Amino acid sequence: MNYLQAFVMAVVEGITEFLPISSTGHMIIAQKVLGIENSEFVRTFIVNIQFGAILSVIVLYWKRFFQSFTFYFKLAVACLPLVIAWLLSKYIDKMLGNVIIVAVSMLIGGIILLFVDKWFFNNHLTEKGLSYPKAFIIGLFQIISVIPGVSRSAATIIGGMSQKLDRKSAAEFSFILAVPTMFAATLLKLHENYKFINTGNAGMLIFGNIVAFIVAILAIKSFVNFLTIHGFKIFGYYRIMVGLIILVLLLSGNRLFI
Repeated sequence: MNYLQAFVMAVVEGITEFLPISSTGHMIIAQKVLGIENSEFVRTFIVNIQFGAILSVIVLYWKRFFQSFTFYFKLAVACLPLVIAWLLSKYIDKMLGNVIIVAVSMLIGGIILLFVDKWFFNNHLTEKGLSYPKAFIIGLFQIISVIPGVSRSAATIIGGMSQKLDRKSAAEFSFILAVPTMFAATLLKLHENYKFINTGNAGMLIFGNIVAFIVAILAIKSFVNFLTIHGFKIFGYYRIMVGLIILVLLLSGNRLFI
């Protein structure tokens, strides 16, 4: 992987991490399109440039991190189901790079997003009205996102809306929940694969995080405003279109995603 490829991958990460369209799925697709090898460093890069996206949330919502301890207890409760995801990590790694799983997940997730606004049209709660049991249920939704193509953002936002949070509050709680979640995933991947990072590629990892940080800030601001006004349908149509295109290419024998 060269710096131009790293730049494109980081831009894709920054745009898609907090949109309900699956950052992992798009990273896998981008990797295939760019012809990047599926090496240990590349897999580490894909996971660890999420750190840049984490920083964007902290910068944008820093005031939220100085609330009462109750706020942190809710985050902790929502993170409890991550233990299950950690136990499944070795199976998850096998799915990374599988474009068929991405395509099917994109398609199913897109269909669900078409109906989310109708299912939860009368929500009114904000994060302050979120109980501990509700926070735990949102954390359970997050487990689904370990499947490539599902989207952590979509899963947790839908989880929040299923617990009566309004769209804006569900999205913002999803972003903030991403901080401990993605930070833990980043540290775990670094611990597992630190031996694949050296003086020759460490600069590329830092570069990727910087790009992802800048792009994610712009993406979050745009997404919250758009979601509050327009809802999820456009993202549902996009996911369906991408999923169908990939499936058609695969079924037609196109070797781009093989």
